Amino acid sequence: MSWESVKKHFDDHNIPNEIILLKESSATVELAAKALGREPGEIAKSLALRLKDGRIIILVVCGTARIDNRKFKETFQCKAQMLSHDETLVLTGHPVGGVCPFALPDNITVYLDESLKRYEVVYPAAGTANSAVRFTIEELVTATKGSWVSITQTN
Repeated sequence: MSWESVKKHFDDHNIPNEIILLKESSATVELAAKALGREPGEIAKSLALRLKDGRIIILVVCGTARIDNRKFKETFQCKAQMLSHDETLVLTGHPVGGVCPFALPDNITVYLDESLKRYEVVYPAAGTANSAVRFTIEELVTATKGSWVSITQTN
């Protein structure tokens, strides 16, 4: 999939946010922050994870956040297990560097970490390693139908 699949998803679900196509890579938090002229924390990092029961989830955290293994295990009753590079594209429809909480298969649940609430606006990827989209926190909740969790380390 690509930014076009995210655009179609936005059109189908009446999400008015415009996708930002960048000339440079935004595949990492640092690259995205530089390309967008934003702070790293404002980048909404989407992590593709497998739970012990086999379910796939997308966890969206602020760009500077790190998973707290104890909190993750308390919330999901297992250790965090990232999908492999190849699995990420096959299971989410998005490549590593472009994973986002939009245009996902129906069996994937989105979780939003409390770390995002530090910012009024965040920038998740939009299906490619050179795209992003601007969302207020309220818009992100509505667009992803994500559930709030608190599983990152607090600074």
